[in-house]
Amino acid sequence: MAPICRSENEVSKVENVKISKQNRYEIKDPPTPLGSFHNKKADENELSLGLIKSAKRTGQLSLCNRGLGTVPDNVWKIDELVLDESKEVDFTRNDTNRWWTAEPLKTLDLSSNAIKVISGNVKFLQHLVNLKLHDNAISSLPPEFGELKSLMNLSLSHNRLVTLPKEFYRLTELRWLNISHNELTKIEPDFGDLVMLNFLDLSHNKLKTLPPGMGYLVRVVEINLSHNELQELPPDIVNLRDLKKMNISNNCLKKLPPLGELRRMEILDANHNDIEELPDFYGCSALKELYIANNYIKEITDEFCDQMQHLSVLNIRDNKVEVLPENISLLRKLKRLELSNNNLNKLPRNLGLLSQLQSINMEGNKLSFVRQDVLRGGTERMMKFLRDRIAEEVVSETRVTADNWPDKYTLKKSQALMMPARELTHVPEHVFSASAEVDVHTVDLSKNKLSAIPDGLVRLSDSLTSLVLSSNNVTSVPPEISSCRRLQYMDLGKNLLMDLPPELGDLKHLRELVISNNKFTKIPRCVYDLENLEILLAAENKIDEINVSSDALAKMKKLAVLDLTNNSIFTVPPELGHFTHLRSLELMGNCFRQPRHAILAKGTASILSYLRDRIPTK
Repeated sequence: MAPICRSENEVSKVENVKISKQNRYEIKDPPTPLGSFHNKKADENELSLGLIKSAKRTGQLSLCNRGLGTVPDNVWKIDELVLDESKEVDFTRNDTNRWWTAEPLKTLDLSSNAIKVISGNVKFLQHLVNLKLHDNAISSLPPEFGELKSLMNLSLSHNRLVTLPKEFYRLTELRWLNISHNELTKIEPDFGDLVMLNFLDLSHNKLKTLPPGMGYLVRVVEINLSHNELQELPPDIVNLRDLKKMNISNNCLKKLPPLGELRRMEILDANHNDIEELPDFYGCSALKELYIANNYIKEITDEFCDQMQHLSVLNIRDNKVEVLPENISLLRKLKRLELSNNNLNKLPRNLGLLSQLQSINMEGNKLSFVRQDVLRGGTERMMKFLRDRIAEEVVSETRVTADNWPDKYTLKKSQALMMPARELTHVPEHVFSASAEVDVHTVDLSKNKLSAIPDGLVRLSDSLTSLVLSSNNVTSVPPEISSCRRLQYMDLGKNLLMDLPPELGDLKHLRELVISNNKFTKIPRCVYDLENLEILLAAENKIDEINVSSDALAKMKKLAVLDLTNNSIFTVPPELGHFTHLRSLELMGNCFRQPRHAILAKGTASILSYLRDRIPTK
């Protein structure tokens, strides 16, 4: 067969490669330098006929952990190889004459070898989607690397890269990029051109600055910048609006910019830096875990506690913290608190109100009033100590105050009106007046005998963020409650409620609403107007339907937890399966027959998948 015409760059020096049945190559190449002949030949032989056939069939080729010092030349030419019955590989044969169906190479794994050089011929793999080059000895990339226009996943970790060629930033289809454990000292502003990135790992390099173009990576969900030499973060890093996890630990950062624009960030690791004060987190409503140990922070502020009410993990060990504020009780979701090796000499009384704490560590502080056996006795011992102290102080305060109501000093000290289980049938106006003067933000009147919500609550409209009225005899909620626009948490469980006023829908900052154990037959219409609601607990009622229409549950885009257990729901609409933003959906104990108990027991993901499969196709 006559060869077709090709340019000099495309014509291989190998005109004809014959592969015997023993898979040995007879290559008509220019002589290889004597010193490298053996290794080069051995590397070439690693690409066997069987591997070539498999790659042509599947579009995947793995030469992982083969001891390669070089990449076999035929790897770059594999899409051009033509195999016929005589076991001949012909690089000059016309594509149109191929008589079998071949899959272009889309996945190439060259990891865990000793490769030092990547040839410019990598440009011939135009269909490549996944490329693994980690754990090698690569010190530079060829400019032709930027011609891999289909590349989406690239692993370059554990190499010796010092810089990236400017052509690298043309890989605009990249979704997943790992360049960790290299020797990069600089990345260009053109890095911002990689706008499709979802995952980026630049950890364990020698970066001292980040370019402002990083702010254009608006699709990044996870970024790892740890173990570098960064002294500051670029201001536009807050433009990463989809970011859920950021690791900036083990750098030289002295200050963090306001992070409020990162509204979806769930985990921040800033351990081992030189940070002197907590940044402004206002707006970080999704932040669940904060690791900021081994820094120089002296204070946990009232503002921080107000902003971080959904935090479940706070690790601030090995800092210089001297004082904890009384309103640390606002961190009521906190499950793990690490405060060891700071400069604390006393603890706030309200620390004992953190009912969900599963782990607390205070060792290495100067807490002279806390016995060492308590400090070392574990979380249960410490929490019992703190709660016993609260009980003792409450008894002491009630003896001093004639009418058993907390005085202004006590309210100011705790920033909370805590009167649970007192057999109360009403709360005097002067109590709310005193509370308003000191900006009380938490009110707990649970486990009393209130038949109505006290009118005086509206006096706290400018400061109230948490309201607990569970386990009373309340039959209605006054419309005036809507004036408390800063409310973020409201517990109306275990009352006698049948409906809620429309005005309740004006509480745009409300994140969690508890209406369990009441007499609701439907989810009140006003609930659907709570656009920032994340948790709705409505178990143990008489609710008979799930309304998924566009003016009901479909409006609640931030709803993550929905509990409707033990109601009277007789059917579950399949459209509920589209609500993939739900992390927890509880439907046990209702009247419907589908989904069955076995599906419900598998969890939220299985329930939603089951429902989606039952949506009628048009």
